[in-house]
Amino acid sequence: MILLVAIGLGLVWHGSQIVWVAPRPSLLDKSRPELEAGSAAAFNRFWLDQYAWIGFGLVVIGVVVTGAGLFL
Repeated sequence: MILLVAIGLGLVWHGSQIVWVAPRPSLLDKSRPELEAGSAAAFNRFWLDQYAWIGFGLVVIGVVVTGAGLFL
């Protein structure tokens, strides 16, 4: 089970680094203005949002895997 803990902590570490760098996704931050569809700014926001969701996902999965390694 130590392997699950190590993998889980690695996922949390990488996910937290992404969350540190990427801003919150637009879905969670209603204060951001709307952008014109098809513009370069909308394209950049789309990819930054995807990057932020990947970070959040890695943190959540890492916590679950670490918990499973500790309690199973």
